[in-house]
Amino acid sequence: MSTLLYRLGRFSFRRRGRVAAVWLLLLALLVGAVAAFSGSTTDKFVMPGTESQRALDALAREFPQASGATGAIVVAAPQGKKLDPAAVAPVVKEAAAVPGVVAALDPFQVGAVSADGRHALVQVQFDRGLNDVTAAQRDAYLKAGSSVTGLRVEHGGEIMTTAPEVGGSEGVGVLIAAVVLVVTFGSLVAAGMTLLNALIGVGVGMAGLFALSGVVELTSVTPVLALMLGLAVGIDYSLFITSRYRQFLAEGMERDEAAGLATGTAGSAVVFAGATVVIALAGLSVVGIPFLTVMGLAAAGTVAVAVLVALTLLPAFLSYAGTRVLPRGQRAGQEASPAREGFGYAWGRIVTRLRVPILLAGIVGLGALALPAQDLRLALPDAGTAAPGSPAREAYDLTSEGFGEGFNARLIAVVTAADAKATTAAAGQAAALIQQTEGVLAVAPPQTNAAGTTALLTIIPKAGPTDAATEDAVHAIRAKVADIKGAEIAVTGATAVGIDVSDKLADAMPVYLLLVIGLSVLLLMLVFRSILVPVKAALGFLLTVGSTFGVTVAIFQQGHLADLVGLDVPGPLVSFLPILLIGILFGLAMDYQVFLVSRMREDYVHGDTPRQATINGMGHNARVVTAAALIMTAVFGGFVFMDDPIIKSMGFALAVGVLVDAFVVRMTLVPAVMSMFGAAAWWLPRPLDRALPNLDVEGESLRHHLAAAVPETVGAGR
Repeated sequence: MSTLLYRLGRFSFRRRGRVAAVWLLLLALLVGAVAAFSGSTTDKFVMPGTESQRALDALAREFPQASGATGAIVVAAPQGKKLDPAAVAPVVKEAAAVPGVVAALDPFQVGAVSADGRHALVQVQFDRGLNDVTAAQRDAYLKAGSSVTGLRVEHGGEIMTTAPEVGGSEGVGVLIAAVVLVVTFGSLVAAGMTLLNALIGVGVGMAGLFALSGVVELTSVTPVLALMLGLAVGIDYSLFITSRYRQFLAEGMERDEAAGLATGTAGSAVVFAGATVVIALAGLSVVGIPFLTVMGLAAAGTVAVAVLVALTLLPAFLSYAGTRVLPRGQRAGQEASPAREGFGYAWGRIVTRLRVPILLAGIVGLGALALPAQDLRLALPDAGTAAPGSPAREAYDLTSEGFGEGFNARLIAVVTAADAKATTAAAGQAAALIQQTEGVLAVAPPQTNAAGTTALLTIIPKAGPTDAATEDAVHAIRAKVADIKGAEIAVTGATAVGIDVSDKLADAMPVYLLLVIGLSVLLLMLVFRSILVPVKAALGFLLTVGSTFGVTVAIFQQGHLADLVGLDVPGPLVSFLPILLIGILFGLAMDYQVFLVSRMREDYVHGDTPRQATINGMGHNARVVTAAALIMTAVFGGFVFMDDPIIKSMGFALAVGVLVDAFVVRMTLVPAVMSMFGAAAWWLPRPLDRALPNLDVEGESLRHHLAAAVPETVGAGR
C-alpha cells in the first residue's frame, strides 16, 4: 500500500494543476447538484418494529386525519385573572384558518382549561406529517392569536420542531485550530494550506451529502455530525502528512520525493486511521436503525473524502507552496541548530521511569470519572431542553406552569378492532385500566374514525416527557392492555417514540461495543504484528469511553457545572449519543495509537531496546499528536456553544473523549504499559505472523524498494 501511495503523492505533486482543477470542478458540480436536487432534513425518528411505530403506521392507514402533525397553542391570562371563552375564541379561529389545519379545538368545549382558569390549551391538528409541513404553514401557525391583546399566547407542539442551525460559534474551533497549526509549523503558509485543504474536503463532503438529501431522508443532526467530523479529521490528516513532508525536506530530500515519501508513510497511517473511522461509522448499520444507519454512512462518507483530499490535493498544494512550508530560518538556507529533544522525549522518560505509579493513578482517575456513567439515562430531547426564549421552550414552560409537565408528554393509545362494537368495548376497557395505572393523570374519552374500527385514547401522564416515571408508566400501560381480547392496542406519541428509540439503542449498544472492540484488536494486530498492543489499545479505549460517558452524564444529566457549557436544563442524554460516541472515538483513538506506536515498533525492529523505542516514539510524534488532539478538541468544542442540546452534548462528549484518549490513554498509559512489558509487547505467535497480511503502515517495504532503486536518495531521506 505504501508504494502505491508514494506514486500517488508524486503524481499529485507533479500534476498539481490537474489535481487541483479536478477537486475544484468536483466541488462546483456538487454545489450545483445541491441547488438542483437538495431536500429538507427531518426531526422524525422512525424506528421500524417498535410498538409506537406500528401504532403510527396504523393511524396513517385507518385514521389519516389524526395522523398528521400536531400543535398546541397555550393562552394565559395576566396574574390573578381568568380566561373567558370570548377572549380565547379569536385564537381558535385564527389557528383553524392556518393552511393545512383540519381542526383547532376550543379549550372551553373540550375541557382544556387549567383549574385556576388562567391557562388554556388550543389543540391543533394538521392534515400532513411533520416532514410535509411547509415553512409558510409554520409561519402562519406562529401568527395565530396575534390579534389578541392582553393575553400571553405561546405556540408549541411537534409542529415547532426545527433543525439546528449552524451559525458562527463553531467557527471559534476552526480559528483555534488555525492558531495551533501556526504554532506547530512556524509557517503561515503551511498552516493556511493545511486548513484550506481540509476546508475543501469538508465542502466536497457536505455538498455531496446535501445533494443526496432529496432522495435520502436525513435527520437534522446528520449534516452537523458530518461537518464536525469532516473538519476535525480533515485538518488532522493534512497535519500528519505535512509534518512528515517538512521532516523530509529538512533532511535534504528533493521536494517531489519528499511529497511521495510523506504520502507513502504518513499517508499509509492516514488511510488506516480513516478506514477505522469509516468502518466504525458504517458499522452502525448493523444496529438495524434506519436514521442511525444514515447518520453513520453520511459521516463515514465525509471522512472518506477527507482521506482522499489529504492523499491527492494536499501534495498538489505542497507543490504550489514550495519551501514556504518551512520556517523562515530554514527557507533562508540557515544551518539548523542541533536539534534539541522536545517535551516528548522528556515525557517519555518520565512515564517509562515512573510507569507503575502513573498506571495506577491513570486507571484509578479514569475509573473515578466513569462512576457517574452507571446512572446513564437515554431519551430523545423535548421542548423542555430547547433554547431559552425559543417559541417551543416558552410554550413548554407555560404549559407546565398551568397544567403540569405531563401535558407536554401526551401519549396516544391506538385501539383497532374488526368492527365498531369491538372497538368501543376494547377502548372502554383500556381507558379504565390505563386510568388506574400509576403515573397516569388522566385519560380522555375515545375518538373514533368514520368506520368506528379505530379509536384514540389521549393519555396525560403525571411527569414530563423524559422523566423516568413517564417511562415506567408507558411500560406499565402496555403490560396492562396487552391482555385485552378482541382488539389490538398500541401506545404511541412523541414521548412513547422516544422511549422506544432509547430502549432499542440501549439494547444495541453492548453488541456494537463488542463489535468495535473486536475490530480494533484485529486491525491493530495486522498493523503492529503483536498480541499485547491490540489488547492494550482495546482496554485503553474502554477507559476512554467510560470516563467520557461519566463526565458527560455528570454535567448534562446530573447538572454539575452545567453553567460552564451553557446548559439550561439538565436531563437524559440523547438516545443515539452513546452509540455514536463509541463509533467515532474508536476511529479517532486508533489515529493516535497508530501514529505513536508505529514509530515505537519501527525503532524496536531496527535494534533499539524496548524502553528506548518507546521513548523515541513519544519524542518523534508527541508534538504532532498533541497538535492533532488540540485541533480536534477545538473543532468539537466549538459546537458546545450551539443552543441545540443534541449538538451541544455531542460536541462536548467528543471533545472530552479526544482529550482523555490522546493525553491520558495514548500518551501516558500506553508508553507506561509498553515499557513495562518490554520485548513481550511485540510478541506474535509464528503461525499467526505468517497468516496475517503485512499492511506496512510505516512504509518499511517502500524504503527497501527505493533503496534498491536509488540508494543515495533514500539515504538522504533517512
